[in-house]
Amino acid sequence: MSEYLVELEKICIKQGRLTVLSDVDLNLKKGEFVYILGKTGTGKSSLLRFLYADLPYISGDRASVCDFDLDKITPKTIPFLRRKLGIVFQDFQLLTDRNVYNNLAFVLKAVGWKKEQDIDTQIESVLKKVNMTHRKDRMSYELSGGEQQRVAIARALLNNPELIIADEPTGNLDPHTSEEIVEILEDVHKNSNTSILMSTHNFYLVSKYKHRIIKCEGKSIFEHHTTTLQH
Repeated sequence: MSEYLVELEKICIKQGRLTVLSDVDLNLKKGEFVYILGKTGTGKSSLLRFLYADLPYISGDRASVCDFDLDKITPKTIPFLRRKLGIVFQDFQLLTDRNVYNNLAFVLKAVGWKKEQDIDTQIESVLKKVNMTHRKDRMSYELSGGEQQRVAIARALLNNPELIIADEPTGNLDPHTSEEIVEILEDVHKNSNTSILMSTHNFYLVSKYKHRIIKCEGKSIFEHHTTTLQH
């Protein structure tokens, strides 16, 4: 078994006929927290979508995520890959017709959890990690943006993922709430050694909460080594 959760070599990522990124090389070790940094439209979301098999494999030398080869993955095996991942979206994507508890229970039941006591225990556990146990009976539309994102992170933690993919998780939030969300991800990373790959264009957060940086620019990605970030 590889020490890397993500291994990409010379990968081309496309949306339809449009090449978004080319010659992508990316390695992510188990337990790492890595930022994907770049302006809007530079391919950050496309890169993450490729990793959870929402964009197809086109060409490249190697593409492995959590020991799944993306060049061999099929519609039937994609759900098994995604059970090893926790995905956090910018726009939360909570179900508006049910409360927080039932949003989370829906996910667990969809992947085969059956015992109500086990479901209760797991939901309590993930809500505690994001400080939302007191809001579990609230409808999703009754929550603030920051609270919705906390629930989205709790949802991502339900299957004890090896890797959390967070796509602009602070993009719709004010600066103070954005810091709270990154601090939650920091806690998850430190306390469970979960790997995190987070895309952002928020230079302030990247400067404050320091981790390895991969930058998207000009249809390429590259390691960002400098300590001073420029917009």
